[in-house]
Amino acid sequence: MEQASVFQREVCQPFFHKGGDSGILLMHGFTGSPAHMRKIADQLAAKGYTVSSIALPGHATNEADMAASTWQQWLEAAKRATLELKEQCKYVTVCGLSMGGVLTMLVAEQMQIDACVPISAPVDVKNKLLGLAAIAAPLYPRVAWGKGGEYHKCLDKAYDFGYAGFPTKKGADLNRLIKLAKKNLFNITCPILVVQSENDETIWEGSADYIIEHVSSEKRQKLWLTGVPHVCTISPELPAIVDAIDQLMQSVRQDS
Repeated sequence: MEQASVFQREVCQPFFHKGGDSGILLMHGFTGSPAHMRKIADQLAAKGYTVSSIALPGHATNEADMAASTWQQWLEAAKRATLELKEQCKYVTVCGLSMGGVLTMLVAEQMQIDACVPISAPVDVKNKLLGLAAIAAPLYPRVAWGKGGEYHKCLDKAYDFGYAGFPTKKGADLNRLIKLAKKNLFNITCPILVVQSENDETIWEGSADYIIEHVSSEKRQKLWLTGVPHVCTISPELPAIVDAIDQLMQSVRQDS
């Protein structure tokens, strides 16, 4: 659903919690909303971290707004939010889901941060039509999301808010971001934690391994999940994700 009333819910709004001098930026994915990152935000805030969870341009409003947004605006929003968090915190980790994970890698490639956590971040996707989005858009202006497979049943519906589909031409924007991030993975030198589920129905199953193999980070970890879908941040595997992020952020402090 994407009625305005849906995104007026508190869990769909940007979130900020002022905690200690270790901060984490959280970014949702393509067509998603801050609700997909809210459970992580709440749990990290409870651990004393400063937490910022943003809504990317064109998201958490309506699909017309998404059609008017661009990949440049999404990347700029990610970088601006990172700078704002760096002004408040000594240590900054950037974390994102799906497209938010791609933006996370781009931020790590282009800015000085202390750690990054791409979750369900694609370097390729299972739907090969994504690369043809710009060509297909005039004939098929909108793509509707499917109902999802059996693993979607485990998601917390109280936090599962995003668009039911997307303007086809925005698929080309997503593809552009993926290519940019993939091209410059070697520029990532900060500690990295890559999270992916073996049951992810959306991205290429080799994405996490590809990222781990192509970054230049001395500290690189992979958290491999099972039994949960692409939007694993609102799944039963949430505690494992939060614990891994917490451990990463603690190690950043210890190594500084």
